[in-house]
Order: sequence, then C-alpha cells, then structure tokens
Amino acid sequence: MRTLLTRILPLLLPVLVYLGWWYLARRRALARGETGPALSEAPWTWLFVAGFALLVMTLVVLGLTWGEEPGGVYVPPRYEGGKIVPGHIER
Repeated sequence: MRTLLTRILPLLLPVLVYLGWWYLARRRALARGETGPALSEAPWTWLFVAGFALLVMTLVVLGLTWGEEPGGVYVPPRYEGGKIVPGHIER
C-alpha cells in the first residue's frame, strides 16, 4: 500500500486528472452535438513530466520527514533459534 501511495499514485496522478477532464469535456461536447477533444492530441509528454516531478517531490518530502531519530544502534537481522529475527534499532 505504501508503494502505491508514494510511487505509483504521484506518477499517474496528472494522467488520471487529465483523463477525468477529457471524459467530462467529451461528454459535454457530445451533448451539444459537437465533437469532443481527441485523446490522441493530449499533452502526453507534459503529463508524464509532471507525474515524474510530483514523484520526485513526494520522495524528497518523505525522505526528509519519515525515519528514526538519530542516535540509536542498528542491530542487523540474524538467524536465531530456527527463525529470522528482523533488524531493528536499539536505543
């Protein structure tokens, strides 16, 4: 779930917003008897650039705000009693 929210959603968000706008604009145009905007004329390059920029900003913000407080000692994962004990930070 975290991967979806931090990597995939920011990358696809501009495309999803554009597709929502395209659907509504096309529906309104067809209701008036006109042709709606063509999906092939979408600014795909700019949508993917915006998605990549949003992804980078999300990763920078998460990198600066999430994590452990400094000063602990990292204990790596180890095999103990037939089970793998995950790594952790001891204070």
